[in-house]
Amino acid sequence: MKRYFIRLVVVICLGTMGVSCVSPKKIVYFQDLTEGQRVLDTLHKSSKIQPGDLLSIVVSAYDLNAVRPFNLMSETRPAAEVSGISINNTNQQQAYLTAQDGTIDFPVLGNLEVAGLSRTELSERLTKRISEYVKDPIVTIRILNFKVSLLGEVNRPGTYNVEGERLTLPAALGLAGDMTIYGRRDNVLVIRDDGKTKQYEYLDLRSADVLNSEYYYLQQNDVVYVEPNRAQVQSSSFNRNAVVYISVASLLLSAMAIIFR
Repeated sequence: MKRYFIRLVVVICLGTMGVSCVSPKKIVYFQDLTEGQRVLDTLHKSSKIQPGDLLSIVVSAYDLNAVRPFNLMSETRPAAEVSGISINNTNQQQAYLTAQDGTIDFPVLGNLEVAGLSRTELSERLTKRISEYVKDPIVTIRILNFKVSLLGEVNRPGTYNVEGERLTLPAALGLAGDMTIYGRRDNVLVIRDDGKTKQYEYLDLRSADVLNSEYYYLQQNDVVYVEPNRAQVQSSSFNRNAVVYISVASLLLSAMAIIFR
């Protein structure tokens, strides 16, 4: 009886160690990034405007009255009076919705082709056109609906709105609480839709080479999918707490072996 319990305990302990041990090479990011190494940020491309994008375009100048016709404003009426005093109507800046043909209807200038341009390129074009009417105009452009989706083995999957337009893949994973321990670091899929074509790339986040990928910087509407590792796929029909249960069982068997020896 004693030998039986001892053998059983040894087998269970070895099985538990085999299941619970994970090599750091499978989960550590940027493993081959050497000390002092620098990666030139030459591949970063500004996000291009796409059909469906909401654009905030504000034109300003020293003479505010001169640029007023170039700003798309909407009148907002008060919902009610406050303390018997009527609130005056206010104007709000409206956003421009990029049509499916890649154009926006801009005040004074009319229909403009904007899809495929970066914010900087569009700002330069508008500044040049508006300079024909206004002295030294300043054009400020923002993409209001910049968002990315993170799916699969991340802690908080979902779609996230992003301030600005410079978002790295690790920063996006940070928004979703990073990958779970069950996510494959070596096969992260990024799907990109520019309104005309769909492209995709598999990235290995364990390698520093990912820093030089054009997909390292995400663009609006990108989808990131983290694939589950083999252990997670194989155990999909089992309880994730199986390792804990095995550990508890091994402790109980150890106690029984001591009691019955």
